Amino acid sequence: MHKAGFVNIVGNPNVGKSTLMNQLVGERISIATFKAQTTRHRIMGIVNTDDMQIVFSDTPGVLKPNYKLQESMLAFSESALQDADVLLYVTDVVENPEKNMDFLEKVQKMQIPVLLLINKIDESDQKTLGDLVEKWHSLLPNAEILPISAKNKFGTDLLLKRIRELLPESPAFFDKDQLTDKPARFFVSEIIREKILLYYDKEIPYSVEVVVERFKEDDRQIHINAVIYVERESQKGIIIGHQGVALKKVSTEARKTLEKFFDKHIYLEIFVKVDKDWRSSKKELDNFGYNPE
Repeated sequence: MHKAGFVNIVGNPNVGKSTLMNQLVGERISIATFKAQTTRHRIMGIVNTDDMQIVFSDTPGVLKPNYKLQESMLAFSESALQDADVLLYVTDVVENPEKNMDFLEKVQKMQIPVLLLINKIDESDQKTLGDLVEKWHSLLPNAEILPISAKNKFGTDLLLKRIRELLPESPAFFDKDQLTDKPARFFVSEIIREKILLYYDKEIPYSVEVVVERFKEDDRQIHINAVIYVERESQKGIIIGHQGVALKKVSTEARKTLEKFFDKHIYLEIFVKVDKDWRSSKKELDNFGYNPE
C-alpha cells in the first residue's frame, strides 16, 4: 500500500510556517527570516519514503491586501485550501486567534482533516497554552490541535506520524528523488531576496524583486547573473550603498549560501534596475510569476 497526498501549510504572517516546512522537509526550501511576508509564492517541498510521498506546500501569510502583490499572495493562500488532502493551520502563542476571521471561516467549512498547530510553545506557559487550546477549539471545532515548537523540533515527529496516518492511498505524484517543484533559478532568487531582507531596513525588502537572467552550470561551478528590481531611483541607491558596499555584502553572503545549497563553486554577478511601481502592475506581476493560476 502506497500513500501520497498534498499537505498545505497556511496561517497569518510570521507564525513560523516556513521554519516548520524546513523542519518537515529536512532541506532549506523556504526562506525563514524574522520579517513578515517573507514567503511570496507557494513553495512545494516533497518528502519521500518507500511507501509514502508527502507534498508539502508553504504559502504566503494570510493578510488583508494593500496592493496587487498582496492580492496575488492571498490568492496563493486561498488556492491552498482547494487542493489539500490535509491542511496544517499554523498559529502561535501570541497571535490573537480571531485576527483573520474571513480566512478562518473558509477553513471552518472544509471537509478535509485540519491540524491546528500552536507554534512557539517554548515562549509560553501551561495556563496560557490551555486557554489558547480552548479558544481555538471553539473557533475550529473539527480541527485536531497539536502544540509544537518548529524551531526546537518539538512535536514535529508526532505531527509527521499523524500526517502519515491521514494521507490517502495513492501512487506518488512526483519522482521519488525530487525535493521540490521549483527550478534551481527560483532558489537563487529566493536566497538573494533573503539576504536583502536581512540587510536592509524599512520598506526596501518589500519593494524588490529578484530575477535570475543567467544560470549556467558545469561540473565544477555555476555562473549566475541576477537583477534586483526596485520601484524607485532612491531605492536603487540604497541597495547599492556608498561605493557599492551594501550590494557587495549582499552578493558575498548570497554566494556563500548558494555554494552551500548547490555544493558547487558559484560565480555571482548582481545588477540593480528600476521598474517603476512593479508591485501594482498586473503585467509585471505576471512576468515575475505571481499569477497563482
